[in-house]
Amino acid sequence: MQKIRNIAIIAHVDHGKTTLVDKILHSCAIFREGQETGELILDNNDLERERGITIVSKNVSVMYKDVKINIIDTPGHADFGGEVERVLKMADGVLLLCDAFEGAMPQTRFVTQKALALGLKPIVVVNKVDKENCRPEEVYEQIFELFFNLEATEDQLDFPVIYGSSKQGWMSTDWKTPTEDIFPLMDAILENIPPAPIAEGTLQMQITSLDYSSFVGRIAIGRVARGTIKENMPVSLVKRDGTIQKSRIKELYTFEGLGKVKTTSVSSGDICAVVGIEGFDIGDTIADFEKPEQLAVIKIDEPTMNMLFTINTSPFFGKEGKFVTSRHLRDRLYKEMEKNLALKVIETESPDSYLVYGRGILHLSVLIETMRREGYELQVGQPQVIIKEIDGVKCEPVETLIVDVPGEVAGKVIELVTQRKGDLLVMEPKGDLQHLEFDIPARGIIGLRNNVLTATGGEAIMAHRFKAYEPWKGTIPGRLNGVLVSMDTGKTTAFAIDKLQDRGRFHIDPGTDVYEGQVLGEHIRDNDLVINLTKGKQLTNMRASGSDTNVRIAPAIKFSLEESMEYIQADEYIEVTPQSIRMRKIFLNENERRINAKKFVNQ
Repeated sequence: MQKIRNIAIIAHVDHGKTTLVDKILHSCAIFREGQETGELILDNNDLERERGITIVSKNVSVMYKDVKINIIDTPGHADFGGEVERVLKMADGVLLLCDAFEGAMPQTRFVTQKALALGLKPIVVVNKVDKENCRPEEVYEQIFELFFNLEATEDQLDFPVIYGSSKQGWMSTDWKTPTEDIFPLMDAILENIPPAPIAEGTLQMQITSLDYSSFVGRIAIGRVARGTIKENMPVSLVKRDGTIQKSRIKELYTFEGLGKVKTTSVSSGDICAVVGIEGFDIGDTIADFEKPEQLAVIKIDEPTMNMLFTINTSPFFGKEGKFVTSRHLRDRLYKEMEKNLALKVIETESPDSYLVYGRGILHLSVLIETMRREGYELQVGQPQVIIKEIDGVKCEPVETLIVDVPGEVAGKVIELVTQRKGDLLVMEPKGDLQHLEFDIPARGIIGLRNNVLTATGGEAIMAHRFKAYEPWKGTIPGRLNGVLVSMDTGKTTAFAIDKLQDRGRFHIDPGTDVYEGQVLGEHIRDNDLVINLTKGKQLTNMRASGSDTNVRIAPAIKFSLEESMEYIQADEYIEVTPQSIRMRKIFLNENERRINAKKFVNQ
């Protein structure tokens, strides 16, 4: 019987998970001599590479001392918590990575809680000990305290600790004595992570993730919990609701290195990919043909935010995208629900609009960004938090917010957060930074990051995670300034922008196509102002020394998709096309806006 270890790597965002997997792959000689690999090998889609974050969990495997180690790289953002929750089901142990300076962050707590609840054996890796001001011993004590607070068992509290630097490629049991390689970590995995148990009996395998191939269609990935799965074997697919479909397995693959290898049978304990099963969803069980038994369905935390997705209705509709109709939009959103467990799509009264529920702004913006790259045109409304009634009391989601800032600007951050109904719970020094912890309604976090980064000169480190539903905290002030709205459709001119610069700051450059009702910039006052940027200079063939002034234009302030989502108000949409992101008013005509203004007052 082949020896197998299944291990998931969990950590807060940017603590070095994917870099560590790179080093494990290199040190276990997965690549041939001289092969070009680059960095962050597993972050292989364009969005992950651009943002430098992991969005989708990946499976790889390495051989070390004749033992096959299946490694699952997981995302670090709380918004992709649904991804982490389900892949932990495939593991017997976890590598908990922690930054030697930052220590245990909110997401560390979230994923650790899930791992401990599943009874997984942890190994703690204190990473980045080559950083200045690092404090490995304090971080170790902090993690021990975290485990204790999360009610870990005696065995889980007796966790081994490895110190090192993924970037420099070394791991050691003592942070003061660096080694040459990461093998001390690999040895710790073999010693401490239990081998995958062999469970005899009829087949049981839960589908915890999926892959797609244009040749064979959807591929189910999961861990064989009991029995053996074989090629060409008739099986039953037990759906989440208990219904059973009969099916047959066409091909089987196991993971080897970065790819998959075809095989004829896979025993319990190993992770495999199955081709040939139709109509499955994540959480379904592949079971015995005659006596199917279902495994416990994966429970995922509820979404906390929703947004309205609708078709593009602007005057520039259909100019840049391939998929523009409501049928395209509906099919794409329902396809996303198959693999994105934390997402929900609900149809509205209008046939062109859908309410999409997700875990947070990043979760929804990654979906929108992926869709626009695939050629979709759509419009999205302002993100809204989900409000529940618990025991007759109106409740809203509350988040724990942690901010690390230089001491001299901590006051500005506290002021910004308390304006949004945040409560300061902890304030303590951490190295040369101030460590602040707040409880804040999820509504208050929308649009907060930009303001905090502006107030602290970009030096704040912010992280937040969902805490619980608590009674409604009252109204939170929205955007302070109004916007500049286009009066006309046409190309903007440098002359008009120059003359109107004292009215506010613009989001667009000269020579841009704009339409009536598009948001062009931020007004200096709190009301909206309708302006005409398409007007050119009246030309005569007389020259005058005084009137021919040079045009001096301040650079336009460009918003990313997330910044736009945090910026817009209830009466505005973001128009998203493959080439542009524009903000606009829902009602483009000024008279219509006045008639319908009351609709948006109460929201």
